[in-house]
Order: sequence, then C-alpha cells, then structure tokens
Amino acid sequence: MSEKSSNSSGSDEDVDPESGHPVELGGVLSKWTNYIHGWQDRWVVLKNNTLSYYKSEDEREFGCRGSLCLSKAIITPHEFDECRIDISVNDSVWYLRAEDPKHRLRWIDSIELHKVESGYGSESSLRRHGSMLSLTSAASGFSATSTSSFKKGHSLREKLAEMETFRDILCRQVDTLQKYFDGCADGVSKDEFQRDRVVEEDEDDFPTSTRPNGDCLHNNNGSKEKLFLPASPKGMNGIDFKGEAITFKATTAGILSTLSHCIELMVKREDSWQKRLDKELEKRRRVEDAYKSALSELKKKSHYGGPDYEEGPNSLINEDEFFDAVEAALDRQDKIEEQSEKVRIPRLTPVPPGDAYSVIGTHRFAKQVEDVVQNHMTYSLQDMGGDANWQLVVEEGEMKVYRREVEENGIVLDPLKATHAVKGVTGHELCHYFWDTDVRNDWETTIENFNVVETLSDNAVIVYQTHKRVWPASQRDVLYLSAIRKILATNENDPDTWLVCNFSVDHDNAQPTSRCIRAKINVAMICQTLVSPPEGNKEISRDNVLCKITYVANVNPGGWAPASVLRAVAKREYPKFLKRFTGYVQEKTSGKPILF
Repeated sequence: MSEKSSNSSGSDEDVDPESGHPVELGGVLSKWTNYIHGWQDRWVVLKNNTLSYYKSEDEREFGCRGSLCLSKAIITPHEFDECRIDISVNDSVWYLRAEDPKHRLRWIDSIELHKVESGYGSESSLRRHGSMLSLTSAASGFSATSTSSFKKGHSLREKLAEMETFRDILCRQVDTLQKYFDGCADGVSKDEFQRDRVVEEDEDDFPTSTRPNGDCLHNNNGSKEKLFLPASPKGMNGIDFKGEAITFKATTAGILSTLSHCIELMVKREDSWQKRLDKELEKRRRVEDAYKSALSELKKKSHYGGPDYEEGPNSLINEDEFFDAVEAALDRQDKIEEQSEKVRIPRLTPVPPGDAYSVIGTHRFAKQVEDVVQNHMTYSLQDMGGDANWQLVVEEGEMKVYRREVEENGIVLDPLKATHAVKGVTGHELCHYFWDTDVRNDWETTIENFNVVETLSDNAVIVYQTHKRVWPASQRDVLYLSAIRKILATNENDPDTWLVCNFSVDHDNAQPTSRCIRAKINVAMICQTLVSPPEGNKEISRDNVLCKITYVANVNPGGWAPASVLRAVAKREYPKFLKRFTGYVQEKTSGKPILF
C-alpha cells in the first residue's frame, strides 16, 4: 500500500509558517467499504478541517465520494491493528488503514492539528481570510451572515468562544498601538530637548543645516537654522501604524458583529424560554392550589373529633361535604368488596332441619323474642298499597323498597320495608344463611368485626358487632339478639313462614364505649316458600321454587347526621344488600338438595 503527502504550500511541515495554520495532507489509505469488497485503496485528502476521499488521485476532478467535518470527530487508533484509524462523527464511522504505523501516526497528528484549529472563531480561522479587511466586509454584511449562521446551527456557546478570540486579538493590538504611541512621545521629547540646545547656542555659529547629502534646511522666513526630521511611521519600533489601525478597526467591527449575533440568538431563544417559564408558572400554580386544598383537608381531619367538627347539627362540615365524603367512602368499600369476592373461600355449613326452629325457647329473653316475632307477623306482612305514608323509593324488577319518613328530636328514624322474590331457594335456606354467624362475613360488607357475646339456645344468640366507619360520620356499634324461627301456617293452603329477627338488647359483657356510638335496631327477614307443581311425574326442582321475601328495618343511628345523607345512603345500600345476599344464597344452594 502506498501513501504520499501533498502540501499546497510545497512544504512538508504540518503547519504553514506563513499562514500559521495546518496545511493540506493527501495520500492513499485503505478504507473499509463493506463486507463484500472489504478494504479498498482510496485517495484521502485532509484540508480546511475536512477529511475527504476519492476513488483515486486522478479522479479528484470528478468530486469526492464522501467527507467528514473534523470539528466534532473522534479519532480512535485501533487497539491491536497498528496501521488502523477509526474516525467517527455522530453515527458515521470511517475505518482507515495506513501503510505502516509511522504513516498512521502522521495522519493522526495532522487530523488532531486540524481539529485544534477548527474551533469556530479561532484566531487562525479569522486570519485565514487573507487580510483583516475581509473582517470589515463581513461585518458590513452582518444580517446575511447571521441568518446563514442560524441555518448552520452556530450556537451561542460558539459565538462566545469567538468573542474570546476577538478579545485576545484586540488586547494584543492595543498593546502594539500603545507601544507606537509611547515611541512617538519619546521622539517628540528628544526633538524638543535638542531644539532647546540649539536656541541657547549662538545663532551665527549655525547659519545652515545640511542633510546627509549636503543640502541645507531653511526655515519659513528664509533664515537658516538646524531642523530635525520627524520619525518615520515605520521607523518607530518597526510598527506599521496604518496597518495596525486597519486591523484594530476590523477587530472591533468583528466584535460588534458577533455581539449583534449573540443578541439575535438570545432574542430568538426568548420566546422559547418564555413559554417554558409560563408552563413552569402554571405547574407551580396548580401545585400551590393542590397544596392549599390538601392543607385545608388536613386541617379538617386533624380537628375532627373536636367540638367544631363533631358529628351533630352544629358541625362545621356542611351537608354537601358530608354527603360527598360518605359516598366516596362507600365507593371505596364497594371496590374492596369486589376484589375480596374474587378470593373468598366458600364455607361448608350444613343447614339444620326446620323442626328445631319451631320451638319457643326457655331462655331469659324468650318472652321478648316471642313478642317481637308476633309483632312482625302482624304488621310487617301487611300490604302497603293502601297506606299513603309509605313511599316507593326503589323498584328494580321483583324488588321494591319503601320508606316512611320519621324524625324524633332531629334524628332520622325512617322505617324501611323491602319486598323481593327469588327463584331457586327456599325461605328456610335464606333465613339460615341470614342468621348463621359462621358465614356472616361472606356476604355482609359493612361489618368491621363481630363476636357472639352469648348463646341463648340453638336458635337465639346475642351478637356484638362494629360497623366500618364512613368518614365524617362516627363509627357505630350494635348489640342485638338474633333469633331464627319457623312459624307454622294455620291454613293448609298457606305456606309456612321463616323469620329471623334482630333487635337491640343490653348485656353486661358489651357495654357502650366512647369509641363508638351505639345504634339501636329492630330488623326482620321474613320468608315464605311457594312451590309450583312440576310437569307430569317429575320431581320438584329448584326451578319450581320461589321465595317471597319481606325485609323490614327500623334503625336509630344513635346520633345526629344530615337527614338527606341518611336517606340517600339507605336508598343506595339496602337494594345492594338484598341483591348481594340473595345472590350469595343462590350460589351456595345451587346443585344441592332443596331444604324446605
């Protein structure tokens, strides 16, 4: 492989002594083309901070086949191949090989020298224009130059580097001009000193002054006197004052041009920065608003339980805020319940025969239980069609929910009554799962925890349970007796009635606490099973079974809460409870023998 260097100045040195910048270097290098053709000899030229290659030296007139600007090039000598150089600019990489390590080093040094001298606005690049007058002409045509600079992507940092270069040049020029002025001042002082000496001497002794060639100098009035020639401009320390003045003017013009360019760059960037500033200010405003809102909510919650935020008619929490908070909490509970249903493990609980529940108990609450049962059988099963006090608030298919508005001392005590019809289950099965505490948590979602305080008999227990708190309402707890009964029909054409009643009682082992507000309840689940005869001689299946449900609830919340909130929650929660519970029972009894 051959290689040779060509120098535009005819010198083999890397730097032109006259211009002071790197000279052109050219020669044959092997260039990796592709996997098919491999290494191919190419004529490579290094000139003006650009590395170009041609197919051969003879084909230079046809133009180069590729070029790289070395300003941001990365030159990497190969770790193992002593003749190879890798030159990369962004995503473009050239793989080159020299004839031997010596020529590779020559190329690396020359490329690095061009890189050093390639800084935009460097002193050598400014002097490369041939004369400083070109700087003046460039300054006069600033507007066109600045526009093209934007297209080339000259950044503000490059312009500031150019300003540094101009500053260095200007400082040297100022020093040069100062030397010239100092030299002029010294020459004038010497001339005056010699003039003073001539005046003091006898004028007759020096009638004339001759030049070195013998000529005499005469003054303006015709008299002869000895005169001294002024110093030549070039003779003063060898400084060309006119040339330095032109250079000084060109340098200052370049500074002004670059300053104008910097200002234009900053003006163009101002809109972009202003938009970013506006976005940041908007983000800050939103964050501050969110912070104020969060701080306000924190203050409310931190004072909650104090006299001003206590649940009651004088609470600082207005009715709308109360309603929104309760509704949001209930929505969260619904989502948690939906997730828990997916992982719930079904419990196997056998349903006892119905005869055990038809006997009246002998425990201390037996008479009270019997009174409650008879009261529900008398009044709860009455048709509400003729009673104008009952309002139909929800109707979804077979399910209807009625409400009668009642308030005592500002506390809402609205009785609720719901009727429903469910296929495929019996009254015995529904009442069993409603009463059985072992499966309570499988379908009841409002309970935080509960425990059986006392077992009175096989069909009666006393239960204490706390309900999940729904902020801003206080947490409630309930202590109630739960009894399940089978009421035999007096008429053979009427179905038997199954009933579960839950009503509040007192017990020494579950006294009210300050942590919860004790609510009072009187709730009944009343079920009757209707059987339609099967076709032909077929056995009765669950398709022939229909259970009519009457659910009544009288609840005293034990404290004040907005009437609109309590009524809205009841309207929302009772239908959900009935659908959730009956669906649970249908799932538990599906495919199992019918228990009447």
